[in-house]
Amino acid sequence: QALDKLPEGEIKSKVSPNFKPPKGELYSRIENSRGEMGIYIQSPGDSKKPLRVKMRGGSYNQLQVIPEIAKGGKIADLVAIMASMDVIMPEVDR
Repeated sequence: QALDKLPEGEIKSKVSPNFKPPKGELYSRIENSRGEMGIYIQSPGDSKKPLRVKMRGGSYNQLQVIPEIAKGGKIADLVAIMASMDVIMPEVDR
């Protein structure tokens, strides 16, 4: 139904290749498959490149609660705990 209602013609991107972020700081969060993902951008406002961009995935938040969940458990239990939480380590290091 949605495809039938799309107008004919070329699809245009919302962000142009000449995107220039405004001066200041911005933090935005969205929901992704592993929880909340946060994006932080800091820009001088006079360049196409921001000064700083940081991304924090949902796995980072999940990793923070492991010490509480693992209290009283054994080291061997950590494998099962991390597997059940679906923590992706490369996402944590982003």
